[in-house]
Parts: sequence; C-alpha cells; structure tokens
Amino acid sequence: MSHVIGILTLLLVAAPAGAAWKAGLGKVAITPREAIMMGGYGARDHPSEGVRQDLYAKALALDDESGRRVVIVTLDLAGIPKNLADPIVERAGSAYGLRRDQLMLNTSHTHSGPLAGYRERTSYRLTAAQEAVVKRYSDHLIGQVVGVIGAALKDLAPANLSFEMGYAGFAVNRRRVGRRNLPQPVDHDVLVLSVRDPAGKLRGVVFGYACHATVLNDYLINGDWPGYAQADLEKTHPGAVALFVAGCGADQNPLPRRSVELAEMYGRIMSIAVSQVLSGKMKPIGAELKTAFQTVDVPFDTPPSRDEWRERARSADYAIAAHAKLMLAELGRTGKLRTSYPYPIQLLRLGGVFTLVALGGEAVVDYSLRLRAAYGWDNTWIASYSNDVFAYIPSLRVWKEGGYEAADAMIPFALPGRFAPQVEEIITGKVDDMMLRISK
Repeated sequence: MSHVIGILTLLLVAAPAGAAWKAGLGKVAITPREAIMMGGYGARDHPSEGVRQDLYAKALALDDESGRRVVIVTLDLAGIPKNLADPIVERAGSAYGLRRDQLMLNTSHTHSGPLAGYRERTSYRLTAAQEAVVKRYSDHLIGQVVGVIGAALKDLAPANLSFEMGYAGFAVNRRRVGRRNLPQPVDHDVLVLSVRDPAGKLRGVVFGYACHATVLNDYLINGDWPGYAQADLEKTHPGAVALFVAGCGADQNPLPRRSVELAEMYGRIMSIAVSQVLSGKMKPIGAELKTAFQTVDVPFDTPPSRDEWRERARSADYAIAAHAKLMLAELGRTGKLRTSYPYPIQLLRLGGVFTLVALGGEAVVDYSLRLRAAYGWDNTWIASYSNDVFAYIPSLRVWKEGGYEAADAMIPFALPGRFAPQVEEIITGKVDDMMLRISK
C-alpha cells in the first residue's frame, strides 16, 4: 500500500506448549506536584486547585519461554502525544533494549488529569508560566515512565495468564445526545486479562472498556471513573496491580454524569464486572508472544484556502482563531500544510488465542465493532488512545454524519482539517495486513 510508512516487526517463534510466562508489574504515582493546567476541557481557564485522587503510571512486563518480551504501560492521562511518547520509547530502548514493537503506551483519557506533552495549544489559553509548569511535569513524567518500565522488568517471575470478557452498560453513544435520529453503536464488553503466580494468587489484572473518562469537569486532579475502578480493584484484590486500557470510546460517554458519586459508582460497577470475570472460568493463554508495530499514512481532506483561513482568524471564537493563525503561520513558513499523518498501529498476540490491537488517536466505536467482528468477538480487544493521541479518528459513517468527532475536533489538535473519507479503510486495511502476518 502506498500509504504505508515505518517498519513492521513480527516475532514468530512459538514457545513450547504448556510453557510458563514470566510477568512483572510496576506502579508509580504521577500526580502533579504543583498546580497545573488540566487536559480534556478547553473551557477551563485556570490551573488545578487540588488533588481528589492520585494518578498512576503502571506497567506489565511479559516474557514467553523463548524470551520474547513486551511491556504494556497504562497512564492516568488524557492522552500522550508522539513528542512525549518518542522520548519514553527511546530511553526505554537504551536502558532495557526494548524495540518499538515491544512497548505499548495507553492512556485512560481522564479529563481530570494534567496537560502533558509538547505541542501547539489552540484550545487552552496558557501563560508562559503555565506552559513552563506543563513542560516541567512532562520532563519529569518521562523519567517516571521509564522507571516504572524498569521496575516491571525487574519484577519478572513465573506466571500464568488467562483472559475472558464481561459486561458493563454505562457507556452511551454521545453523538445521539441532541440528535436522536443518529445510530447509537456501543461496545459494552469488558476485557479482562489476569496475571497469577503459579500458586494461583492474583498479581495483576488488565481490564478495558470503550468509554470516555468524562464524569467530572472541575479543577481537582483525579482519574475519573477508570481511576476509581482501578483503586477499587486493588482494594478488593490486595497485592494486585490493576491496569486500565482504554478502548474505542471516542464517541462514548458515561451517562448520566457530573458528580463524584457517579464517578465512584461507575468505577465500582466496572470493578464488580472485572471481579466477576476473575472469579469465573477464564481461558488460559499459552506462553507464546508475537508483536508488531507499524505506521500508516492517513491523508487529510482538502484544507481551506488562505482566504478562508484569514476569515477564520478573525473569528470571535478563541480556538477557531488561534487554529487559523497557526495554519497561516505554517503556510507563511513553508508554503504548504501537512497532507497526512503517520498513524500508529500495534498488535500483541498472546498464546495464539488472544489479540490486542492498539490504535492511535481517539477512535470511534465503529473500529472496535468492525475489527472484532472480523477477528473474533471472544478473543480480540481493540484499544485506542495508544502510543500517540493526536486527533479523533472517525469511521466513514461518522465522517458522513459530520460534527465534532468527524471534523471540529481537529481544531484543538492543531491539525489542518478533517481526515479524508478513506480514513477507515486505510486503517482497517493495515490492521488486516498486520493480522494476517502475525497470525502465521
């Protein structure tokens, strides 16, 4: 495919049947140590006012018997841009010998965490002092994440893995709110991956769900419902580390919302759903690991003309005007705007029976439904918010419907405009190609 860039790494050596995994876990608090501008809502006009709940970076390291390795890192953040993920990957590679395909970064997408990363901000009005705080936090965060990866690798010990799926029903397709004529696809399945020691004691659990973490919108740092779910699971299962992997929830909201009681309740519902799966029969995963990472160029649609950008730059809407001025500045420097974006896709295949597909950006639920239908409802999980959270990723259906997820959301991400209509086919086509190769 002409759009393909990057490299594809496939690990195709199978471990002997019945071989045990080695697993290691790490956990570190990444709660900001000073008041900081928060991510998720551009309408916030001042820094955080305190901490309701600590935020964490957590890591699960896995080795199969042949020494094939992967580390899954989860972060209680709204997102991780490429220019924050790249230094983590580079430093982890230098320190621990990890290749790009061996490290997965996923964010919970809490809208009650700090801004993180180094990027142009067209929706947030930050002073120079506030931007400096975000940079200090981001610089410190890189070291913390690299450190927790090392802690997980140091913790490697014999383990058994198993998986199963449960259900939770609080995610609602938010595009239907105010537009009741629209379809309302959801994915209410809950992924559960357990890590137990040879005696059967639970050491860790990875769980996933497709829903925004947007119950709360005040100025207190917290992990929203995924943070409460992780805390409740770790309380329910003492000694275990709970890691949340965000699914394709770009168009999914927890409803109703806007109270601490609701955030705690949804967290408790999720914790109960996961615990029910853990207490039942789960499918064992043999110690065979295959991983792949690749980027694929996703083109943007035809951008506005210079005259249209100049008109937008006069808008009374701060975000629209700031975005247009940024595009005009780029045109002034280079004479053109970027025409595509390198979209990251990562595959982790465990035991030849379970596959985790990690997509970049904020993918709408259609991607989960389409890819799970193609590769197995019972043994495939589609994560989003992984490795580079740079924009909303609409399906063709959403692209045609228009609205925030289809086009308007590109403004806060400082991109030249919506993606071209073939975005869904390009991404799913590359997943198809990668799945075919990794399944051999």
